[in-house]
Amino acid sequence: MEVDRPGPGEELNLGAVAVPRLAATVMLVRGGAERLEVLLVRRNPAARFMGGAWVFPGGAVDRREGQGDRALRAAALRELREEAGIELAAPDGLLPFSRWITPAEVKIRFDTWFYLACAPAGARAVVDGSEVVAARWYAPSEALAAAARGELLLVFPTIKHLEQLSGFASAQALLVHARGRAVSPVQPRVIGSGETARIVLPGEPGYSD
Repeated sequence: MEVDRPGPGEELNLGAVAVPRLAATVMLVRGGAERLEVLLVRRNPAARFMGGAWVFPGGAVDRREGQGDRALRAAALRELREEAGIELAAPDGLLPFSRWITPAEVKIRFDTWFYLACAPAGARAVVDGSEVVAARWYAPSEALAAAARGELLLVFPTIKHLEQLSGFASAQALLVHARGRAVSPVQPRVIGSGETARIVLPGEPGYSD
């Protein structure tokens, strides 16, 4: 598992820096006080962007939804419904967890808010077989182990979030931690090009070079 390489379809930008498009992602969890599992969906392998990758349900904000917090939450609920067939009762059930901005060196960029949400009791993921071809619940550490064995294709932001989630013993503990959490934007950088390109986070060697 190459954790620090750009994902499928993330072409490096050779021209002017692209303006990131606002997007929202839902890390849907279950397990209560007993365990922690998170829902991942697999994008169609034929898709040019992130084809075959296992990701959290999410997507860009529709321009008709406007901007700001309300638009982000509306997009998060819409994408969860469209990609996984799961409805959440209210937008305020989404807990802001992080905000990631695609590196300036990448052609297709997003300014993505990651939300946590508790899965409704008995929720069962149903995919459309077109944009998304599979869905599965994973303990975060199990998803990372499966990727290390080559069984799952995970992209950098998904890996880094799973690594954070794996530090919690239960969904309840994670949700308690997320309430009132201060969210600051994270913008990785791409260092190098071609086969040598790698992604680094703020504070890591090479980021400020």
